[in-house]
Amino acid sequence: MCPVRSFRFGFQSMAEDVAEVVRSARAAEAAGFDIFQVGDHVGTHLSPFVALAAVAAATSTIRIGTLVLNNDLRHPVAVAQEVATLDHVSDGRIELGLGAGHSFTEYAAIGMAFDAPAVRKARLAESVEILRPLLDGHDVDYAGTHYRVACARTLRPVQGRLPLLVGVNGRAALAHAARHADTVALTMLGRTLEDGQHHEMRWEAARLDATIEHIRAAAGDGSPQVELHALVQAVVDTDTRSQVAEDISDRLATPASDALATPFLCLGSRGEMARHLLACRDRWGISYFTVRDIETFAPVMALARALDNTA
Repeated sequence: MCPVRSFRFGFQSMAEDVAEVVRSARAAEAAGFDIFQVGDHVGTHLSPFVALAAVAAATSTIRIGTLVLNNDLRHPVAVAQEVATLDHVSDGRIELGLGAGHSFTEYAAIGMAFDAPAVRKARLAESVEILRPLLDGHDVDYAGTHYRVACARTLRPVQGRLPLLVGVNGRAALAHAARHADTVALTMLGRTLEDGQHHEMRWEAARLDATIEHIRAAAGDGSPQVELHALVQAVVDTDTRSQVAEDISDRLATPASDALATPFLCLGSRGEMARHLLACRDRWGISYFTVRDIETFAPVMALARALDNTA
């Protein structure tokens, strides 16, 4: 049986204004969140690296991170340079989150080929194999299918080990992430829908059971326990938890029982939501949750920690 990890809670900003990003980062820090995160999109969105630099200057304790960088938009050596610099700017508070890219509309906007999922995931895996030793302070020679680097090096981060999160789907990609990443971000999503942003949901509890079993097996007994992460898509403070789950299940064509159980939703009273987080950790080992609502979630986060401390 794997040891129980302490909870970590993140807030992901969706703001497109620097002042709002800084304001929300300060609010998240004051509320007790562990990490402030930004995404990575083509269009009118802020640069993730520049936005995090502004946050680093405006805060002092909260960690900062990407959730997640699109691996296809940048070479891994360039990413290592940016992230290592941010680690110095933030005095050792940066965490790097990477994904394989999913929005075909964003690829079209910049004239980039949108390769098949297997190709994008293989490219991400190679990038991780370059980034990990670079961020550990090593010179890197690498000859893969997608990347070739010779004696690459970067600024040494402040942290002894800069945490690396990988968000992926699929058995091969999850197995690779389990062996190489510090954190695996579970998505449990299907195909990208016509708008290029949303996805089919695959939130069946039994499917997640099998996914977690696969990750644990891939990591192996001799590997450190990988941290498991879930991005909570909705936090709903309600006295009618079952009814809200029914409404969501109708919209997403997901059984209400799975809407109630999934770690990607947090529904109910504050107490119900806090106990839900504990239940997700007990069942699946998920200890790291990111939300997009500071005000609603902050008291739930505090209660979950209080219940955890008294368990």
